[in-house]
Amino acid sequence: MSKRMRIVHTTEYRYRVPVTFGVHRVLMRPREGHDIRITEASVEVVPRASVDWLRDIHGNSIAMITFLEPSALLRIHSDLIVDLNEARLMDCGIAGLAREYPFQYAADEQIDILPFRIPSYPHDGERLLEWLRAVYQPGTVVNTLELLQRLNTAVFDTIRYAWREEYGVQLPCETLKMGTGSCRDYAVFMMEAARHLGFAARFVTGYIQMGEGQHGATHAWTEIYLPGAGWRGFDPTNNKMAGAEHVAVAVTREQEKASPISGSWDGPPDAFRNMHVVVRVEAA
Repeated sequence: MSKRMRIVHTTEYRYRVPVTFGVHRVLMRPREGHDIRITEASVEVVPRASVDWLRDIHGNSIAMITFLEPSALLRIHSDLIVDLNEARLMDCGIAGLAREYPFQYAADEQIDILPFRIPSYPHDGERLLEWLRAVYQPGTVVNTLELLQRLNTAVFDTIRYAWREEYGVQLPCETLKMGTGSCRDYAVFMMEAARHLGFAARFVTGYIQMGEGQHGATHAWTEIYLPGAGWRGFDPTNNKMAGAEHVAVAVTREQEKASPISGSWDGPPDAFRNMHVVVRVEAA
């Protein structure tokens, strides 16, 4: 199944007086491959700037923006048309050795996936393992895909969605304590829980197309590596597997490296006024 989607993402930072900007690192270009193809793309930047592209260690496309003049407005506007082919995950796509859990990853994959199996928050391990007892009982044999879907649902049931403007994510133990979080917090919680079960998991940032009449949004979810099926997305915020409405922009071992825009500015301490973000994800 294929579809065409338009993604418009505008971020504005406003200042009380002109300030000088350092180089900014921007994630805004989807990860192209057999499932996503960019057919049109444009980027507009205010103030005047040069834009250079590179690929990071994970293969993400990074725009490095060097500003050429001071300004009281920083505006980055991206307009994309993408074609998507939905990759369906069938249980038979998972290699025989991994269809039932627990299983061992093949020896020739162990080195490559090792970083994605190591928890990012080891001090939260005891609390997470306690929470996981309701999802999986050690010593039992279960269908791998059913276990991951059960985990996805358990995260969805544990956390109540709350929009957060603060930078970064909550620690998994904080999310458990408060019982609320943004999509970033859902994704990190799912990622850490999967790692404590022995899976290779990574953080994904991108866009999601919402229901009719809604504009869509930036979003975060989790990908888990399944032998034979590859990296597959799980969206605990919406209690579903990632599908044709999800457009991945970046994948990372830790969410700090997946910030859409990062950079610096130099000016009076009280110069910053506000930030405004508009995202539209719609059929094209």
